[in-house]
Amino acid sequence: MTTTLWAVADLHAAVKANKPRIDAILPADPSDWLIVAGDVAEKMDLIVRTMKQLVERFDTVIWSPGNHELFSRSTDRYRGREKYSALVQALREIGVITPEDPYPVFHGVTIAPLFTLYDYSFRGAGMTVEEAVAAAREKNLMMTDEFAIAPFVDVRAWCWDRLAYTTKRLSRIDGPTILVNHWPLVQEPIQRLQWPEIGLWCGTRHTRGWGRRYNAQKVIYGHLHMPGVITVDDTEHIEVSLGYPREWQSRAETFPWPYPVMEVES
Repeated sequence: MTTTLWAVADLHAAVKANKPRIDAILPADPSDWLIVAGDVAEKMDLIVRTMKQLVERFDTVIWSPGNHELFSRSTDRYRGREKYSALVQALREIGVITPEDPYPVFHGVTIAPLFTLYDYSFRGAGMTVEEAVAAAREKNLMMTDEFAIAPFVDVRAWCWDRLAYTTKRLSRIDGPTILVNHWPLVQEPIQRLQWPEIGLWCGTRHTRGWGRRYNAQKVIYGHLHMPGVITVDDTEHIEVSLGYPREWQSRAETFPWPYPVMEVES
């Protein structure tokens, strides 16, 4: 019997056409695990409902939040850091492993769900954050994050808090890891974007060496809606996004999804 660790990201469950794809996320064996690397949905009730469906199918479900989970309006009960805390509590209650929980071990490999955000450091050389954001605004390339996350929290400060918290936890791990984050940990995938200005909202330079430093066999991420594998410093960085229908309908079915991250004979 084979047990598989699967991975998906960017389910965008509020999009009606994505529902059949989400319904088709099924284990090959009841012992299979599933990684969900962020952007499940925006509204808390839909996030929890979607994750509960996956919990009912898989032995273990591991979640890292994306930017869409953090989207808020001024009238929402929870915003910014409070929304993240509320999501962690709600998902814990249905059995999901979050970045605030002990890291699970899958057949000798520690699976580390991370939450690092972004700090606008994926920007052009010599530009300040303000200059880079202004340049993106001039090209009408502003991400929704600037209107649905940034008004409610200092994103850069939160990112740096998360980096300090996460490095402390990762430094305590012995043995091989699989790192899971919604945003890419390295800048190479950003270089494939049609509009490089979008990189401002795509991660932080401070995670650059984490794959090697923390003995990662693989790094799993989403966010860019460009599924595929790149190798950086001898570590595979694998994007496992579904994305929006116009994206996944136009892709050739050459990249496996859900992605089989690791298989073991049990």
